[in-house]
Amino acid sequence: QGRPQNLISVMRAEGSGQLIAEIQVLPTPAGTATHQWAHVDSAIDVITRSGLNDEVGPLGTTVEGMPDAVWDTVRRAHEAALAHGASGVLTVIKVLEETDGTSTMHTLTESHHARRG
Repeated sequence: QGRPQNLISVMRAEGSGQLIAEIQVLPTPAGTATHQWAHVDSAIDVITRSGLNDEVGPLGTTVEGMPDAVWDTVRRAHEAALAHGASGVLTVIKVLEETDGTSTMHTLTESHHARRG
């Protein structure tokens, strides 16, 4: 068997390493006449049903997990807005993947939450 060519391949092959992604799905239109955010909500539903650690924010949703699962979920969230009836969708994605895997959604925000008490 051949050896992986880079560290990311090694991390994925060994099943270690987390990926954190923030996704903002911007469908056109954002919803329907009866539900202003229906197409956005369809994307969020995909993320919350994924089983991955997630946090819905006012301008985007953050999701954390194994890289392949996160990428699959992000793709499915994007596609959900179209499948739900949007005529188009622009999706903005920010991704953090570290070779040492030390950052999590919690470690990146814990000092801010602690200040709020």
